[in-house]
Amino acid sequence: MDTLSTIGNFSFSAAVRPEISADAASDHTLIAAVGIGDDDAFAELVERYRDAIVSYIYRMTNDYGTAVDLAQETFLRVYWSASRYENTHAFSTYLYRIASNLAISELRIRKRKNLISLTGYFDTDEGASSHEFAPLDPRPQQDMAMIDEERRKTVQDAISKLPDKYRAPLILRDIEGRSYEDICVILDSGLGTVKSRICRGRGLLRKKLRQCL
Repeated sequence: MDTLSTIGNFSFSAAVRPEISADAASDHTLIAAVGIGDDDAFAELVERYRDAIVSYIYRMTNDYGTAVDLAQETFLRVYWSASRYENTHAFSTYLYRIASNLAISELRIRKRKNLISLTGYFDTDEGASSHEFAPLDPRPQQDMAMIDEERRKTVQDAISKLPDKYRAPLILRDIEGRSYEDICVILDSGLGTVKSRICRGRGLLRKKLRQCL
C-alpha cells in the first residue's frame, strides 16, 4: 500500500488504533446494550475509539480543539441513535462515517466564513480604514532536533489544504489504513470514485510538498 511515508521520504505518525482483548465484548454487543440504556457499555465504546476518532478528525481539520469537540459530537450521535443501529458493517465503519460527515461539514462552514470575511478587503466606502495583511513573523533559527517535527507539520499542513473530496479518502486509506470497501461506506461513494480521488489526492499532495520543501 502506498503511504504518505513514501512522499519525500518523510514519515507520518500512524493512526491511533484501539487495542481490544480477545475476550472483550464485541462492538456490536456493546452498541446493542447502549440501545437499551447501558451507559457502561457506552463508556467502553468511547474508551475504545476516542483517541482514534480525535486523531482522525484532527487530521481532517488541522485543529485539535475542533477535533475534540467533533469527536464528542460523534459519540453523542452514536448514543442517541443506538437503538436504531444496524450491524450491517463494522461498528468502526459506522463511527468513522459520522465523524467524516461532521468534519466535512466543519470544513464547509470554514470555507463560507472565509469567503464572507474576504469581502471586507474590497470595501470601497469613503472613510473606511484600509485593510492590511499582517506580515509574517520571521521564523526562528531551528536546530536539527526540530527539523523532523517541522517536516511532519508541513505534511499535515499540506494535507489540510487538499480539497475536501480528496482529503477524506486519502487520510482514510493512507493514514488510517481503511479498506477500499470501508471507505466507500464511510463516504457513501462508489469504488471507482474512491480510488480515483485517492490517486488524485496523492498527486496533489506530492505537488504541494515539492512546493513547500
